[in-house]
Amino acid sequence: MRYTTLKYSASGRIARITLNRPRRLNAINQKMPGEIRHAVEQANADERVHVIVLAGAGRAFCSGYDLKEFAESKTPLIQDMPWDPMRDYKVMKAWTEDFFSIWRSYKPVICKVHGYAVAGGSDIALCADIVLMAEDARIGYMPARVWGCPTTAMWVYRLGAEKAKRMLLTGDTVDGRTAERMGLVYQAVPAGKLDAAVERLARRMAGVPRNQLMMQKLMINQAYENMGLASTQMLATLFDGITRHSPEGLWFKRYAEKHGFHAAAKWRDSGKPIP
Repeated sequence: MRYTTLKYSASGRIARITLNRPRRLNAINQKMPGEIRHAVEQANADERVHVIVLAGAGRAFCSGYDLKEFAESKTPLIQDMPWDPMRDYKVMKAWTEDFFSIWRSYKPVICKVHGYAVAGGSDIALCADIVLMAEDARIGYMPARVWGCPTTAMWVYRLGAEKAKRMLLTGDTVDGRTAERMGLVYQAVPAGKLDAAVERLARRMAGVPRNQLMMQKLMINQAYENMGLASTQMLATLFDGITRHSPEGLWFKRYAEKHGFHAAAKWRDSGKPIP
């Protein structure tokens, strides 16, 4: 496949998927979810590959959905009223399944986070098996305030109920040190040492036979599946559509169209009442 939103390479036993829209801080457009899935499938089909490293080019891992594209113009995510929730669900669930190809990959995925992994970017990062962050990087889901619900639902499965509520009932972001303390990510290291830390872990895993890696990952993942992960994601994806068509969600879209996404996000994050 010819990729337009990411770069794919494989060397020895390690495949590398690098989100590659650096001018937009690797923001998610309509092509990126499917390309992530295809890249994961490519790595899984390569008998040489044991481990996948997922990263972002430029100044950040991923800044979320490209709301310059989705919030300021007509998109499949906003319908005229009355809206059809199942039509919305079909679009968003397909993208969620694309992201979740990372979780379902038979080969372990290490995510390297620098800069930002926020909003939809956190959805992608938290699908990985192990996340390493720069200490000064930020992670969070700001659209929990208005216009979003994390469709992969990995916050609660990584953090537990109380800490997930702390993050999603505020829409706050935290730095890598705090994310490690909370148990959201495996490790936070100084930004200058992030590449080396990821490389050490990837090479260590790459020395394990592919079938052993696959069995251990399947065994651990099934515990989460048995806890109702699929049902939680279904509800989260439905709620995500509702957030975009609620009174506040429709206000956010109109304000973004008139004043730009950044002005709408500034209002959303200020704590001021939504008109």
